Amino acid sequence: MHHRRPQALLVMRADSFRLQFGPDQLRRLHELAELGDPVWAQELDTPAVRARLAATEVLLTSWGCPELTAERLAAAPRLRAVLHCAGSVRPIVTESVWQRGLLVTSAAEANATPVAEFTLAAIIFAGKKAHVLAAESRIAPSDWYAVGHRDDLSNYGRTIGVVGFSRIGRRVVERLRTLDTAEVLVTDPYADPVAVAAAGARLVELDDLLRRSEILTLHLPGLPQTRHAIGARELALLPDGATVVNTARGEVIDTAALERECVSGRLNAILDVTDPEPLPADSPLTRLPNVMITPHIAGSLGTETRRMSSQALDELDRYARGVAPLDAVTREALAVSA
Repeated sequence: MHHRRPQALLVMRADSFRLQFGPDQLRRLHELAELGDPVWAQELDTPAVRARLAATEVLLTSWGCPELTAERLAAAPRLRAVLHCAGSVRPIVTESVWQRGLLVTSAAEANATPVAEFTLAAIIFAGKKAHVLAAESRIAPSDWYAVGHRDDLSNYGRTIGVVGFSRIGRRVVERLRTLDTAEVLVTDPYADPVAVAAAGARLVELDDLLRRSEILTLHLPGLPQTRHAIGARELALLPDGATVVNTARGEVIDTAALERECVSGRLNAILDVTDPEPLPADSPLTRLPNVMITPHIAGSLGTETRRMSSQALDELDRYARGVAPLDAVTREALAVSA
């Protein structure tokens, strides 16, 4: 089916453009849109880019796009849509975007896939305490025969608590079906119990989940109301030997409280995000054998980012055909999501 090709401009850092738009993505972009010169920009304020902006109907944005201020939007009178080739649109969207009534979409759904994959791997490692044993073996060689006879190294029949039935939390729950003997508990004030059950889990209150979770995985957005959602009181409810997995935002955990629990050896942690990020060099969390820290790698990296570009191009295709978007962002939804 033939459809019109709107004028489009890509706005993002140079490294984002090179990474996210390979030959396949560029070929499809040329098929779907009219592209002027330049095709891509990393700022919106030079005369050449302003000239392009004046004719642009669709912006495809990603990491490094400048904030879409009222002044910049005034230079784009024909702009109708901002299609983000990454997760959160918070760094670029202003109140002026909503006042203009622009369509805004996000590729957060595509970004949820690698985060859920990474989280599943972290949970499986937590069950076997693989990160703990790996660290201990660097400190002192262990008796591998004795390790094999420990009864706490297992993914059989684990109780796993999922805090936040978000787009990522839901995918994690679905993937936990791989561990077919696991009991999966979810807490989320906005979740539908039927949807949670369909994904393979049970909706419970937070305190009940914490008391029972041998592995706790967090999937909360980083909002003022979620800061330190897991603090000293919540961590104290976890059973001895539990592992805290965080691939969400560092600030949803009280770092000082987590330090105390991990230093004591009562809890373990696998952290892809921290607060602050990165942690200061003297943080005890960086040196503990029962804590594994990775440098915020769960989300889309490398060629995984092209999954997000492809979703944004799907949105461009739908926009050009006058079809409803797959993942529109609203002012209201942004208030309670990442």
